[in-house]
Amino acid sequence: MPRRPSTTRGKSLFGDAGPETKPAARAAYRINIDGASRGNPGPAAYGVVIRDARGETVAKLKKYIGRFTNNVAEYYGLIAAMDYAHSHGFHAIRVESDSELLVKQMRGLYKVKSADLQPLYERAHKMSAGFDAFGIEHVYREQNREADALANEALDASEGKPPNPPNPPRQSPIRRTASCRGEFPRVFAAACSTFSKTSACPTARSSKFPSFRCKNTNRPSVEGKTYFSA
Repeated sequence: MPRRPSTTRGKSLFGDAGPETKPAARAAYRINIDGASRGNPGPAAYGVVIRDARGETVAKLKKYIGRFTNNVAEYYGLIAAMDYAHSHGFHAIRVESDSELLVKQMRGLYKVKSADLQPLYERAHKMSAGFDAFGIEHVYREQNREADALANEALDASEGKPPNPPNPPRQSPIRRTASCRGEFPRVFAAACSTFSKTSACPTARSSKFPSFRCKNTNRPSVEGKTYFSA
């Protein structure tokens, strides 16, 4: 009969197989960037919105940069965003931009032919390599409105324009109901006084509304007040 292989006393059954350890995935900050130029080239600025992994805004950046093209302003926004991320110890970021040119150049899909963009691209590419995780993707303008608004705010400020006031919250129209029930014109009903259950409202004196009755029995009303129905 074959003998069982001996085992070491006190040693775990899985003692020889160490657990596979992987570095924990870091939550990425989502950064929206946008550049604007009025004239292209013309007065230019960038806007940046930075959100944490929970979607809460942690920073907003905007700055007028002088007279440049829109593409130059886009790169300025990207570099400013990465500079902020590096200085605040972010290890993983995901950038969203509505500039297809910028995104495809950073991904290596487009060549950088512009002499104005070449040094900005090289700087941005070098900075992106300093993160543990870096991603950049194209989004539509509608998804980048907040960064776009910041860039335009910076341009307005450079031209001496006052900032746009926030839109006041819309209020739902107040529904006013008549104090009397029964058939009555939708435009208005006459003010009610105190009537008994058998007395008709003044409006009911018209032959057009013979069944009009007041519900405000034993409740005085203000004379001259008109109630409008919604």
